[in-house]
Amino acid sequence: MSDVLTSTQPYILFELADTTFGIPSQIVQQMEMIEQITPVPNTLPFVEGVVFSRGQVIPAINLRVRFGLEKTSYNLRTRLIVIHSHHRTVGLIVDTAREFIAIPEQTIQPPPEGISNLSGRYLAGIATLGQRVILILNVEELLINQSSVISHQSSV
Repeated sequence: MSDVLTSTQPYILFELADTTFGIPSQIVQQMEMIEQITPVPNTLPFVEGVVFSRGQVIPAINLRVRFGLEKTSYNLRTRLIVIHSHHRTVGLIVDTAREFIAIPEQTIQPPPEGISNLSGRYLAGIATLGQRVILILNVEELLINQSSVISHQSSV
């Protein structure tokens, strides 16, 4: 019998530009297909607008644009992942999301120092499961830099 305790955390996996990302499942409220996004004038380029979901008006952030990737058209696989973190509710627009997985904590390593610039701040760690690499998203860091935009849109 092993003396090592293995701790796992559940994650929702999503893809952006053929890269797999993970976010802790405890902050995910729901996932939905993209139906209608109402544009809001004078917002940052990565804020697509607002959506009305389950009685709430939620700002919708295009993660492709947020991460400097090419913007693509929505399709049947595009998903809105609604998260709630630090008293804010935000929708994240991703290419696809359909996997729920438990990731052992010992498989998650900190991001390499070489990517600790702007893009590296959005990573909480990198998990390797077999041949699969999963970038664990630092949601708090993602929301901190746009908190004024999100606060403004939530009051719309």
